[in-house]
Amino acid sequence: MKMEKDLKLIGPFRQLLTMDNIPLKGAIKDAKLQVIEQAGILIEGELVQEVGDFDFLYQKWQDKAVLIRLEGNQVALPGFVDCHTHICYAGQRANDFALRNAGSSYLEIAEAGGGIWSTVTHTRACTEDDLVQLTVDRAAFLLAQGVTTVEVKSGYGLQVEEELKILRAIKKANQVAAADLVPTCLAAHMLPMDYKGTAKDYLDLMEVTLFPELKAQQLSNRVDAFIEKTAFDAETIRPYLQRAKAMGFDLTVHADQFSTSGSQVAVELGARSADHLEASTAVEINLLAHSDTVAVALPAASIGIGCAFTPARKLLDAGVCLAIASDWNPGSAPIGQLLTSACILATMEKLSNAEVLSALTFRAAQALNLHDRGKLVKGMRADFILFRTDNYQNITYYQGSMKPSAVWKDGKEVFSTER
Repeated sequence: MKMEKDLKLIGPFRQLLTMDNIPLKGAIKDAKLQVIEQAGILIEGELVQEVGDFDFLYQKWQDKAVLIRLEGNQVALPGFVDCHTHICYAGQRANDFALRNAGSSYLEIAEAGGGIWSTVTHTRACTEDDLVQLTVDRAAFLLAQGVTTVEVKSGYGLQVEEELKILRAIKKANQVAAADLVPTCLAAHMLPMDYKGTAKDYLDLMEVTLFPELKAQQLSNRVDAFIEKTAFDAETIRPYLQRAKAMGFDLTVHADQFSTSGSQVAVELGARSADHLEASTAVEINLLAHSDTVAVALPAASIGIGCAFTPARKLLDAGVCLAIASDWNPGSAPIGQLLTSACILATMEKLSNAEVLSALTFRAAQALNLHDRGKLVKGMRADFILFRTDNYQNITYYQGSMKPSAVWKDGKEVFSTER
């Protein structure tokens, strides 16, 4: 019988985690994980067609599907979704790290002209082509960790043309990178130090001049804002985000990193996510619990700055949808290691394996308003990662030192350590 061109059967996997039938919100016990032993995945084109017992699938599809037989013990998971990064940038901020470790605070460094502004200076001086290559290289680094979808923010331009340059670079990088890159406009990262007007004037300029270009050039459908003492206060940023929402942009917010108010704005405006939340109290946790806004923990920023972690345990126990992202950026989170930082958060906040893996897959996809990935079930994108182990628990047990042996994106193998 003729083989179907786009039909592939892959397996057997020692274990396969579908991440199916797990609630979108709240705490999760490991018993909720659907673990299929000796499993196979049937792929048709870019999508998962069927998941189940390998021998059963082989008997059913052997005459129609191309067989890709695996040797040894391997565990399969949905591809990770890194829903908060800043990987389109130039330069580095090793001096900031040294100053923080010597006793200066993040806010003090920012007020002295370091921090975000330092990266803005380097990124403005970088060509668009160089930014494309830097972004592609960093996306490849994440891909090797099992990250098949990466959110990428602008925010290091802080001028209309410079923000457009960054977002064009992200768009071009997405055409080259194996992972999907999801662009987000973060023109409201901080008030640029070379801008002579008020914060309101700057935001009005971005809304009138930048937003229409984002639509016209199809550069981003997401708008972010940093609500903090060194950036924009809640009252000033609210009209900006309201206008963005009225124009059809999805919203996300850097919220409650050092002080509260950001999560309240995020919930009030129906933002897809509120990210950081290290300073969130019971009040903010309760607001998030009664909303559809995803709470995104960024443990690498806590490690980089040396501050408290996002209260992940309290958020989950309150019924919040929790995602975990790398926040890879040159200042507060240069580590660029998603799984490692997630496992550290799990240790500090006592998160189950199910909670960590959900936060890196379908719950993280929810933060990006993506509903076609994060689970290995029929109709989902065939994005999955393989680890050479006989027990999925080892993936978090080794705290990120166990790397994927292979990564599949849209039904194609795009990374392997064995070829």
